[in-house]
Amino acid sequence: MALVTCHFFSDVLQVSTAMTVLLPQTTHAQIGLEGVASDAPPPVLYLLHGLSDDETIWTRRTSIERYATERGIAVVMPRAGRSFYADERHGGAYWTHLTQELPALVSSFFRVSARPQDTFVAGLSMGGYGALKWALREPGRFAAAAALSGALDVVPDENLRTLVPQVWGGQVPGPDDDLLALLDAADPGALPDLFVACGTEDFLYEGNLRFLERARERGVAVRTDVEGPGSHEWGYWDARIQDVLAWLPITR
Repeated sequence: MALVTCHFFSDVLQVSTAMTVLLPQTTHAQIGLEGVASDAPPPVLYLLHGLSDDETIWTRRTSIERYATERGIAVVMPRAGRSFYADERHGGAYWTHLTQELPALVSSFFRVSARPQDTFVAGLSMGGYGALKWALREPGRFAAAAALSGALDVVPDENLRTLVPQVWGGQVPGPDDDLLALLDAADPGALPDLFVACGTEDFLYEGNLRFLERARERGVAVRTDVEGPGSHEWGYWDARIQDVLAWLPITR
């Protein structure tokens, strides 16, 4: 794999920002790694960070590079601050940056597939929320989406609104930022494959159960891993991202 640290200017955010990108590389002499060689542009996973993290965190706290090498998949890890991947009421337009500007820049900078069947999104905690929000709001863009320990029910969480007052101005998130409301509005047959994992000791566990219950009520199929132990920590996420990569419907 090639590991690219990409600094660039965002017209949407009106500031320089960054993303970390893993790109499959065909090699014949690297010891200890066996990649997937192909002449075609590789599939791509947009992998989103949590509230206290940045675009480097997945490469620092997990072996995502090694796991992606085995699958022959590119991984794009953008910087999103504490935005909850929203157009902040008092801050940056991170939703617009993530969903419109970033994919266009990735396509212009790197040789990766732009086909929906080759495009996936996943994340942890705040990033799990962002991943499912993107998939529910723009389902035709992805083949699959996954949330690990995701903040999946933000509406009743008053503490969250205190933590990120700039995002919703201290107000209750509207329906476009409410995953349960997005489930209610979704066409179950049009959604990508969905995966939700959360350990039973995680402080976000109950919100994950509420999301899954609403999905069942709406007839939305979700692959789940919510019965095993696990807290809000990197050992759990390192294990679960391997499950996600094995589950993704990578076709080549």
